[in-house]
Amino acid sequence: MGLAEPVARLSHEDFLAWEATQAATKHEFVRGEVFAMVGARRSHASVTLNVGAELRARLMGGPCFAAVSDAMVRVDAADCNFYPDVVVTCHEADRTADRVLQHPVLVVEVLSESTEAYDRGSRFEAYRRLSSLREYFLIDPDEKKIESFRLNKAGLWELHEFAAGGDVTFASVGATVPWDAVFVNA
Repeated sequence: MGLAEPVARLSHEDFLAWEATQAATKHEFVRGEVFAMVGARRSHASVTLNVGAELRARLMGGPCFAAVSDAMVRVDAADCNFYPDVVVTCHEADRTADRVLQHPVLVVEVLSESTEAYDRGSRFEAYRRLSSLREYFLIDPDEKKIESFRLNKAGLWELHEFAAGGDVTFASVGATVPWDAVFVNA
């Protein structure tokens, strides 16, 4: 989903109260600015659903769960709230959270022309401030490209690229998905 023009400048608490009243449009919060989210293309929605469904199936019955697009993630250290395309958390507090997840281990963003630079730059910079985050995926539905950034033992983010026809490993949650399954109907 892309970012539009800022709607207003609010405190985080005021944003959460206001966002709860916004039935038709989702908004992200970035250090006091509120941005309306624009609709996604079909290929973007297909990849998001595919990855979310594949992860949900593989994580079912375990301590982790996957959520798609409507799950808000709070990054306190960056004063941001985002709606990632797919998020996985294994934290007990997130299991009982009503609206906002705070401890994701895995975030997946499906790229679009309008959001790619932001997803690779400022958004990833904010997500890296989450102490729980272990893996950040970027999926390009047009180029059929999958990349992940994994936090290594030295505290550095390492790039991993996945080849067409192989398996996609979500190491942070011990799940493997066929590459082809990511792009079904995309």
